[in-house]
Amino acid sequence: MDDPVLQAKPILDRFMLDGKIALVTGGAQGIGRGFAHALGDAGAAVALVDLDRNKALQVVGELKRKNIDAIAVRADITRRDEIKDAIRAILDEWGELTIAVNNAGLCIWGDAETLPMEDWDKTFNLNLRGLFMCSQEEAKVMLESGYGKIINTASMSAHIVNTPQHQAAYNASKAGVIHLTRSMAIEWAKRGVRVNSISPGYTRTKLVIDLLQKPEGKSFEPIWVDERTPMSRMAEVTDLQGAVVFLASPASDFITGQDIIIDGGYCCW
Repeated sequence: MDDPVLQAKPILDRFMLDGKIALVTGGAQGIGRGFAHALGDAGAAVALVDLDRNKALQVVGELKRKNIDAIAVRADITRRDEIKDAIRAILDEWGELTIAVNNAGLCIWGDAETLPMEDWDKTFNLNLRGLFMCSQEEAKVMLESGYGKIINTASMSAHIVNTPQHQAAYNASKAGVIHLTRSMAIEWAKRGVRVNSISPGYTRTKLVIDLLQKPEGKSFEPIWVDERTPMSRMAEVTDLQGAVVFLASPASDFITGQDIIIDGGYCCW
């Protein structure tokens, strides 16, 4: 009888991404930049897909200095034609796509009572509609080859209602990301494509720091961290890197439709 334990590659080898081709949307800064570095460090070639190509090129420079193969591709992921063009550029460069990290997103604070529909639509167009269009176009390539990993950035806000700020549109959009992830995972499981998500808690990025600089946000950090997070600190981007490599790697080949929460224990309350 075959013994899978003895026949398997050494466990650390199963976390390596040598020969894999990855894209990261919103890869020019913050969490996306951290994900791009992690995937590249593990052996993947990485395409930085971002609205700001100049910032993406700066990250490409960082990766190339580490001898990581990388390109920058400008795309607005709320536009299907630009998503298609981005994936075509990746296929022209490397001939395949095996890992897709749909990370681009935004958060707008506002009371549900008075939130302009323009802000609601802007949030959903990027966080959910754009993510779905990216997943569709990425899956077309992966399903044809019979293998792929799609990893979506959700949020702990998909599981809880944040306090003291009000952000109903963001929370609802990220809850949609998790259930969309599950739905696509079930549809594509038998055809070799795994779809999972990562839900960060408060993470020290420029986006979060800028929000905290707003007049209504200056008193929020002690509530978020000291009162609500058991580990009493925000995540650093590096705290999220292990999860994206795990979900992108062969080590997670039997995992699909799942969400990994990385929040310092916040959702345990």
